[in-house]
Amino acid sequence: MSQATESVEDTTLSAGVDAVVSALSVRYDNRLSTGEAIRAQHANTLTWHPAKLPDAVFFAETAEEIGEVVRLCAAHKVPIIAFGTGTSLEGHINAPRGGLSIDVSKMNNIVEVNAEDLTCTVEPGVTRKQLNDYLRDTGLFFPIDPGADASLGGMAATRASGTNAVRYGTMRDNVLSLKAVMPDGREIRTARRAKKTSAGYDLTHLMVGSEGTLGVFTELTLKLSGIPESIAGGVCPFPTIEAACNATILTIQMGIPVARIELVDELQVEACNSYSKLDLKVAPTLFLEFHGTDASTAEQVALFGDIAAELGGGPLEASADPEARSRLWQARHDAYWSGRSLRPGWEAFATDVCVPISRLAECVTAAKEDLEASDLVGPILGHVGDGNFHVTVLVDPDDPDMLSRAKAFSGRLIERALAMDGTCTGEHGVGEGKIIYLESEHGPALDVMRAVKRAIDPDGIMNPGKIVLDND
Repeated sequence: MSQATESVEDTTLSAGVDAVVSALSVRYDNRLSTGEAIRAQHANTLTWHPAKLPDAVFFAETAEEIGEVVRLCAAHKVPIIAFGTGTSLEGHINAPRGGLSIDVSKMNNIVEVNAEDLTCTVEPGVTRKQLNDYLRDTGLFFPIDPGADASLGGMAATRASGTNAVRYGTMRDNVLSLKAVMPDGREIRTARRAKKTSAGYDLTHLMVGSEGTLGVFTELTLKLSGIPESIAGGVCPFPTIEAACNATILTIQMGIPVARIELVDELQVEACNSYSKLDLKVAPTLFLEFHGTDASTAEQVALFGDIAAELGGGPLEASADPEARSRLWQARHDAYWSGRSLRPGWEAFATDVCVPISRLAECVTAAKEDLEASDLVGPILGHVGDGNFHVTVLVDPDDPDMLSRAKAFSGRLIERALAMDGTCTGEHGVGEGKIIYLESEHGPALDVMRAVKRAIDPDGIMNPGKIVLDND
């Protein structure tokens, strides 16, 4: 694209933004902001990706309002970026072309709970903690737990998973249906509430993981699970990362229905001990949780203890005490922040590859060796029960050479995962950070994704610069 063409497009976009802001100011002055502080809060703030601010932020309260706003933006070809709580890590909420951020945090109503069917319907701004607090007296819970108190709309948009995924699946498995405002302003419903259907294209799973590039979610119908009769949590140290990974592999291959099995390496244990006031042995460690009846959880604990002992690990310290379990899992959920506390003032370069579980030990061990060879600091942790792990590379923002080495490390990590028939992102999503790896991962299938994007959003106004580039 020539500089002259870019200049014309920028001028046209600026005029379009002015028109949209002017129109919205008349009707929604108290819920529209162009202040820099509010706009900065609605751009990337958690990782090394530079923040790219929208031109304005609109706080939506109803699906009808979103439809109206999307039609207005479509008429002026103004970009739209949906915003939930802003906890994503790959720059999903950045606005590389400016435009309007639609904040759905005020759309936080729980529409209905169908306890007999194990389903509920919520607005996109409902957070996972809010939903589970609401459900507590029903004996049900929503099991997807990415750690942060993310909005359920954002979790669906990024196809999130988390610590419970090994037993309960990811957002892909737990969204039955959704409503979304499409780029032309129409609201669609992707499916009914039935547990299965063969009626046409699976639009629900097309939208789940679309990262706001196809539409803005206005309602979600979710699967629920029963709160287990018995829950036991515990920690188990191992002599090496490889031994911890092999214990995970054997646990899954033996069919032990573990609910959570999380890896933290010795550096991450140090961080958890300091930040979360734990007293764990500094060694590669698995955090575990077992769900079931009293008898079945006791059996699972015993079986895992035997596996750990065979690999030189243990002892497994397990407890059904709710306070002890809560403290342990809060430390795991705070691992991102505890990891960053190892180097105050530094940025976090987050990674999240996922490989077939048979290749897990090999991939994690190679990543640790690569870190040391690259002279980088990066605690390792992950949802290893499904082959997903993270290296949180810590980078001095004033050291461009270190950032360059971190990017190179991340690239090698992804190449290694792809060579093992894995993926460049197990749960964080593509956003801005992983776009360059999709060609290697998907090959010609990426052309189909581009065709879908162009067909649904021909003007490219929905969260541009994510998943597929504007000029693809």
